[in-house]
Amino acid sequence: MIAVVETGVANVASIVNAFGRLGVHVTLTRDPAVVRRAARVVLPGVGAFGAAAAELRARGLDDALRERITDGSPLLAVCLGMQLLCDGSEEAPGVPGLGIVPGVCRRLPANVRVPHLGWNRVVAGPGARLVDTAEAAFANSYALREAPSGWTASWATHGEPFVAALERGDTLACQFHPELSGSYGEAVLARWLGRAVEASRSEPPTNADGLLRRIVPCLDVRDGRVVKGVNFQGLRDVGDPAERAACYEAQGADEIVMLDVAAAPAGRDTQVDTVRRVRAAIRIPLTVGGGVRSVDDARRLLGAGADKVSVNTASVQRPQLLSELADAFGRQCVVLAIDARRRDQQWEALVVGGRSAGARDAVGWASEGEGRGAGEILLTSWDADGTRNGHDLELLRAVVSAVHVPVIASGGIGTRTHVVEAFEAGADAVLAASVLHDGDETVGGIKAYAAARGIPVRP
Repeated sequence: MIAVVETGVANVASIVNAFGRLGVHVTLTRDPAVVRRAARVVLPGVGAFGAAAAELRARGLDDALRERITDGSPLLAVCLGMQLLCDGSEEAPGVPGLGIVPGVCRRLPANVRVPHLGWNRVVAGPGARLVDTAEAAFANSYALREAPSGWTASWATHGEPFVAALERGDTLACQFHPELSGSYGEAVLARWLGRAVEASRSEPPTNADGLLRRIVPCLDVRDGRVVKGVNFQGLRDVGDPAERAACYEAQGADEIVMLDVAAAPAGRDTQVDTVRRVRAAIRIPLTVGGGVRSVDDARRLLGAGADKVSVNTASVQRPQLLSELADAFGRQCVVLAIDARRRDQQWEALVVGGRSAGARDAVGWASEGEGRGAGEILLTSWDADGTRNGHDLELLRAVVSAVHVPVIASGGIGTRTHVVEAFEAGADAVLAASVLHDGDETVGGIKAYAAARGIPVRP
């Protein structure tokens, strides 16, 4: 039996699906007795260190986990799970971790965008057995900076080097998410299960020293189908969400964004069944939005398989929602979606699926949203949406300059040149929809073009 510990702040659906693809059944549990008798234990995690540590202590799971590691049982700790193995974290001063890995996780440096979201190169350390050198998906603001004694460390760089993975015996702790790292992550999980898997043979990205730029297909969904229009109007059916998502992953997509465009106007929740189907179809990060009005709404989406939640209308109407989400799940889970329409020399933020103005300056709202807890900005130019005439680069530059978190450029992508222009204007990721849905471009083709022009992308 493989026991997956439920901390209350983890996307366990991704873990369950990842092991399912390997033909392995797992048991979700908050019961220390189940953890003690399991053959293998997984401690996953996204979210806030303090909340997760309190949950482990309250249920007696902390002692059970220490016992399993002490007796040499195979343990896999992922992202926040890895940080919980440490003595503590600057995210929650004074809150003790499990004390299994010596050291305190520190915030990533201020000279780079934080959270550290997306794909980065893991460089396997000497003697690494379970991890090899290739690109993996990360979502973290804190990390170990020094290799602890007695552990084999692998590394990544974001401003400064940090520990990407630790190995000791049958214990593997990954700061990255193997369950969201495509075929590479699947191979890491297989090795941890004791299966023989050949090492990855990934060529280093061009000019890469840190996070890679992301190409992100967007699925606007209504009534369980992907739709697309121009300026949010004239929506037409362009396919099944799960099939589209799987197709784009096969083309090399770095992430999928799925937005329920009818949820906010209809005053209902995002359809979680669709989220589950998409999650089951892909092995890369998934952001979901539409109709998120509370922590409970976000928890349902994370439980169904989302890795991040996107909020727009409800956060404009009640800005403290961003803080509530960040406190519950960590800011790396919180995406502030801004639909911006040009008004004279500024831009106004639109709400309710672009149907009305939110009475906010879009650039100022991006900065305020970051301060309230947003870990990423999904910036859509309403004027450019669906036109294929290129992103509003002036808007993009203004928002990139106003915030210190990653920015995704959305709206107007029609050519490979538009993608490169958005990256050169400061975007960390570029969203594309119509050009992919209509088959006029592929993710792989866009990436090859960008790489040839010096943009660091995942091979």
